[in-house]
Amino acid sequence: MRFVTYASPAGGDRVGVVHDAEVFGAEPGPSLLDLLDEGDLRQAGERMIASPVERIPYAEADLRAPLQPRSLRDCVGFLQHLRNLSQAADMPVDERHSQFPPFYFSNPAAVIGPDDDVPIAPDSAMFDYELEIAAVIGKAGANIPLKHAESHIAGYMLLCDWSARDLQTYEMPLRLGPAKGKDTANSLGPMLVTPDELEPFRSRQAFDLEMTGYVDGDLVSRGRWNTIDWGFPDMITYAARGTRLRVGDVIGSGTVETGCLFEHYAVDPGTFRGWLAPGNEVRLAVEQLGELRHRVVEGVEAERLSSGY
Repeated sequence: MRFVTYASPAGGDRVGVVHDAEVFGAEPGPSLLDLLDEGDLRQAGERMIASPVERIPYAEADLRAPLQPRSLRDCVGFLQHLRNLSQAADMPVDERHSQFPPFYFSNPAAVIGPDDDVPIAPDSAMFDYELEIAAVIGKAGANIPLKHAESHIAGYMLLCDWSARDLQTYEMPLRLGPAKGKDTANSLGPMLVTPDELEPFRSRQAFDLEMTGYVDGDLVSRGRWNTIDWGFPDMITYAARGTRLRVGDVIGSGTVETGCLFEHYAVDPGTFRGWLAPGNEVRLAVEQLGELRHRVVEGVEAERLSSGY
């Protein structure tokens, strides 16, 4: 099933199921996170299809982020992305990347919907997108064994980790973060796709599905999900070591090969198209998961510290 959160023509946001190019809407009130907490998402979806409160064409739906995550961990799953960056910068990939999937905690309060405008981070001149996939935890657990990890996934959706590269590279040598370089926006959506929908495409550690990114209609990023080195079961098992993953926690895959402007800048600065600027249109897609469509806008003016930064 494919679950969305959308602005109902009757007012307020509702959960719906995408079925036959329509959104079959639920009654007002419960969020998708509420339905996940109840523990039977499929049964809830079947009720929506059997007795929708309203039906609207999917193409006309005003979509929100499918859910507001309880936490957001972003891992490094695609190592070729790192290799491309490291070769250009003459910085070998740390061997520990092949021992476990590292991650950082991102900002769940910065989650935006699949069609929202994206503000540039304050004072950033090197703003970037990152094409990723997210898994949503549907069953809580701690110290989750690898063989059971996939059963904890409620579904998948697109993730864009918007990045201010100049801020990121300035603060990372302090051995904390990334923090403000990743703090302005995280896109989720357009829908939560349950694992059974993707099973026909299973390949290696993931699914054989194309991932693409366009800026102003030009193809910039192209990769495949099944090239991932650390699959979501690996990420979940590692993230759950010594702690508890909750329903509604989100795990990000990391950037697919060619999946950001920074990688193109590092590999071939002579042909680099430039960083994102107000007015740019960014469209990111993963087969079977839909697409994110964003317009980049001017960021807010932010007060500087007394140091001038």
